[in-house]
Amino acid sequence: MAYLVRASFGPATRVRDSGPLAGGGYATVWWARLDDDRRVVLKLAPPAGTRLLRYERGLCRAEARYFRLVAGRAPKVPVPPVLHHGTDPAYGEWLVTGMLPGRSLRELAEAGTAVDDGPARYDLGAALAALHRVTGDRFGYDGDRAGGSTWREAFTAMLDALLADAADWDVPLPVSADRLRALVGRHARVLDEVRRPALLHFDCWDGNVLTAPGPDGRPRLCGLVDGERFLHGDPLLDLVSPLLYRRVEDEPGHPLLRGYHAAAAEPLVLDASARRRLGLYRLHLYLLMTVEMPSRGMTASSHPRRHARLATLLDAELAALDKPVVRPDHRP
Repeated sequence: MAYLVRASFGPATRVRDSGPLAGGGYATVWWARLDDDRRVVLKLAPPAGTRLLRYERGLCRAEARYFRLVAGRAPKVPVPPVLHHGTDPAYGEWLVTGMLPGRSLRELAEAGTAVDDGPARYDLGAALAALHRVTGDRFGYDGDRAGGSTWREAFTAMLDALLADAADWDVPLPVSADRLRALVGRHARVLDEVRRPALLHFDCWDGNVLTAPGPDGRPRLCGLVDGERFLHGDPLLDLVSPLLYRRVEDEPGHPLLRGYHAAAAEPLVLDASARRRLGLYRLHLYLLMTVEMPSRGMTASSHPRRHARLATLLDAELAALDKPVVRPDHRP
């Protein structure tokens, strides 16, 4: 770490204290306090040649682009400042950002104390609405990863990439790849309703949402971290991971939705089309979480509860999406 810090800030910079940060599945992450009292986060990408999922290629560069983009286009959304992004023949690629204060929503839940986190989740909804005002040049991931000129094209490419990863890593799926492709094809019409590639964080689960006590002592949003998985697409995609394992459309009074409604540029309508899209996006997320297990050193035997839960959730979404689509002009 000391070498990377000097490479980032100059040979005179020293590390006064440091330690690992847990929770990430892609990069090796440390926190450090420098000799000028700055607290920073250093992320080191996997070494060259490491087997990665297709969408994980170039994530370190992607995170630097994302934080800079948010700082410039949605400055009210709290993200870490990018302090340095570098590459080295021996160490590979790394990113240094400022370290934001606060504790994650996950840490608050694991602390075991009853805390009203509604205000922080309300703030998260408002922050996502601000991000979604930013429009990209195309749909999907940037670079040479899955994307397209339409949301249908990009989402289909994202699914195809995951199915190819599943084949490469010998991940057994609860349903065949052909059936998954056919299912998405059946519902492609609702994907075509998305006409603007909005900026998405995509990974706003509780571990990536930082909070600090507000004036009344209740937690408020103070940071969104781990933005390397960002993409451009349907804003509804960003409403899946914050309510992981749940269905946002079934909780209209949730603080996240209230915050989003209050700050959104356009009304958020969870009609039949939106519900179909949310089902597709949950299917994609649970598929991703299943496919990534071997790359994280997890198997059905080592993590049976995770594997079983994801299989059950995938089955439920498949069953819901398999139901006939009833159009407004349908007559029995």
